[in-house]
Amino acid sequence: MTLHLRTYPVANGLALDMQLGGLVRGPSVAPLGLFCRGCLSSAQNRPSRSFSSSTRQTIRWNSQGNLSVHCPEENPRVLITGGLGQLGVGLAQMLRNQYGTENVILSDIKKPPPHVYTSGPFVYADVLDYKHLRELIINNRITWLIHYSALLSAVGEANIALARKINITGLHNVLDLALENCLRLFVPSTIGAFGPSSPRDPAPDLCVQRPRTIYGVSKVHGELMGEYLHHKYGLDFRCLRYPGVISANTPPGGGTTDYAVQIFHDALSTGHHMCYLRPDTRLPMMHISDCHRATVEFMQTPECRLSLRTYNIAAMSFTPEELAQEIRKHLPHLKVTYNPDSVRQTIADSWPVRIDDSNARRDWDWKPAFGLEELVSDMLSSVREKRTREGLPVS
Repeated sequence: MTLHLRTYPVANGLALDMQLGGLVRGPSVAPLGLFCRGCLSSAQNRPSRSFSSSTRQTIRWNSQGNLSVHCPEENPRVLITGGLGQLGVGLAQMLRNQYGTENVILSDIKKPPPHVYTSGPFVYADVLDYKHLRELIINNRITWLIHYSALLSAVGEANIALARKINITGLHNVLDLALENCLRLFVPSTIGAFGPSSPRDPAPDLCVQRPRTIYGVSKVHGELMGEYLHHKYGLDFRCLRYPGVISANTPPGGGTTDYAVQIFHDALSTGHHMCYLRPDTRLPMMHISDCHRATVEFMQTPECRLSLRTYNIAAMSFTPEELAQEIRKHLPHLKVTYNPDSVRQTIADSWPVRIDDSNARRDWDWKPAFGLEELVSDMLSSVREKRTREGLPVS
């Protein structure tokens, strides 16, 4: 039996025309593009999609007489959007250590600092520019897309129109491109995807959400769109709800949990921190290295092990006062005063105090390495080293 393949342009991509000995199986084109499952044997049950062609895929008949796609094992080709934020550079380094420097491309709309530019491939990429983003994906043979471009909670509330544009329109662009090009797509979510009516102690993976910030609303939208496209078209969509992420390498970026980063810089410089949350405001937190490791392990997990498309991940929960007490074990002079900001305090009060990550622990063996004691010790050491390297005062 001879299989003839012919491609032709359609909206947002290529469709594949399959001829079997003169019998044409005509394509049906979905508005969002292409069918992404590794096995096409169930395609007859999914009439409103077409098939992607790739130079790295071999199309063949399997032993049951069904058409299937075989993708040879190879290192992923990774594109990270919004890569100059808190998470992108560190994740890129971890992935480069595993898959090779040239296989991981960092991108953003800002000029990278010299150490980022020289550490591996960097390109300009605006997630609102669909055509350019598509060219990057195709020209660089991208297979994994990690979408970090977003406006965070407090910044988003100050500019709702821009947050809607970046967090929702930009998301739609990467969803379409991932579907069209059969990518494994990771989009982070957040504890901000929960709301005042959600269970707070702990918040499970599946519950009422109803967030009250544009950041949270856009993240719930992303979770549901990704899950919908997975079930309808086979998109390999993956999402983790990050807690507050604590890192020494990037300055606070407008999030509600950023006090837990700023307090280390203040402790080592002036010895005084002004906290914009009440001292008893408990929130879930995580060291950035745990966050990076969770993301990589999740992306590496075979699809057959995933019972969900969006998982909570947890490490610890603490209040500003508990964090300050732990820092004082190293720096007894630290003084903290509290001046709650109405916007950020309202946001924090709508979030869970703990999240349940039992599904992640069961399905793909997630386990954090850092507790509060380890986090404080590492952050003080890292921030001290960073400030010394940059010529900033250290007390």
